[in-house]
Amino acid sequence: MIIVVMGVSGSGKSTVGSLLADELGWPFYDADDFHNEANRNKMSQGIPLTDDDRSTWLASLQESIQNNVNSETSIVLACSALKESYRTILKVHEQVRFVYLKGSYAEIESRMKNRTGHFMPVKLLKSQFETLEEPRDALTVALTHSPKEIIQFIRKGLAL
Repeated sequence: MIIVVMGVSGSGKSTVGSLLADELGWPFYDADDFHNEANRNKMSQGIPLTDDDRSTWLASLQESIQNNVNSETSIVLACSALKESYRTILKVHEQVRFVYLKGSYAEIESRMKNRTGHFMPVKLLKSQFETLEEPRDALTVALTHSPKEIIQFIRKGLAL
C-alpha cells in the first residue's frame, strides 16, 4: 500500500507521515525533497508555484510511487497533492490511498508561525488554500486531534 498523507503546508503531513511510517515499519518520503532547486527558491521567496513548476516534481513523485508499487514496497509519502489533477497523476495503482489532514486557515496559520527551519513561508498559505481542491475519495482527518490520535484514526480507516 502507498499512503499519501496530504494537505496544505503546515497541516502536519511530515509529522503524521513519519510517525505513521515508524509505527508501521514502512519507509517514509517527504515530497518536499523531490522539488528542484528552482522550485525551492521560488517558494522561499514567497512566490507560489504554477502547474508548470510542479510538472517535473509530480513526474518524479509518480515515478517513485510506481517503483514502490512494482517492487511491492509499502510506503508513506507526505505530499500536498492539492489538486485533483495532481492526485490523478499520483494514483498510479489502486494501492495508492490518500489521507487528507484537514484544518482551518487560522489553525494552520498558527501552526506555521510556530515552526522553524521550513522553506515555505506563512504568506504562501493563502495560495495553498486557494489551490486546494478537497478530495472526495480520501480518508479525511480533522487536525483537532493529537498526532497519535490521528495515526490511530488512519490505521482504523485504512484497516492497518
